Amino acid sequence: MTGDASALAGGRSSASAALSLRAPLLAALVGLLGLVGLTVLVLAARHGSPPALDRTAHDWSLRHRPSGLVAAARTVTATGTGVFPYAAAVTAGLIAGGDTRRRLGHVVGALAFLLLGQGVRYGLMRVIARPRPPLGDWATHASGFAFPSGHATTSALMAGLLLTAIGVRAHGRRVPRPLRAAVAALVVCWAATVGLSRVLLGVHWATDVLAGWLFAAVWVGLGTALIRKVLPLSR
Repeated sequence: MTGDASALAGGRSSASAALSLRAPLLAALVGLLGLVGLTVLVLAARHGSPPALDRTAHDWSLRHRPSGLVAAARTVTATGTGVFPYAAAVTAGLIAGGDTRRRLGHVVGALAFLLLGQGVRYGLMRVIARPRPPLGDWATHASGFAFPSGHATTSALMAGLLLTAIGVRAHGRRVPRPLRAAVAALVVCWAATVGLSRVLLGVHWATDVLAGWLFAAVWVGLGTALIRKVLPLSR
């Protein structure tokens, strides 16, 4: 009887582990398929006009840019680059918890995750080499190629790191669900706003931002699956 109970518990544990891996891997697969589709679309339109979605979003942003909104967008967009991503990675590592050695490992892992993701994203940008919207339409400074958006990618990666760290922290602890949901909603809304600010400021096409989000979904999905496979979440 005891053996049957142990086997049942082991089966449930295996099923739970399989489910915990399935969601991030599915997110990575969906993100990859979407990214490939957008890349094909952008490459096909390279020598012509941008896709209808890009033209519509860009034209709308040019018609709806009061000075106050532009100032707010510049403030928000600044949080998607510079020191902020690395500060978020360090914060994510500290949130994940554990003893000092484990926290240090989490911080190093989060920084490596972010840096490697940025390297792959830079390589993708150089290969596709998509031009940005016309310079005269810009309401802020920008540099480099357009696809995928660096700010959209980076802010989404930051959000993914923080949400994963919160999930690790909450595992096995009595962290109130409403609190976790509120923090998750805040982080996701912030990352989405950073991406949208790039379109409003006229320095990216809408598909650049979508590609950044999809790339981040791939990277975060794979990273989360790896964490759940390798690291014991229980303390």
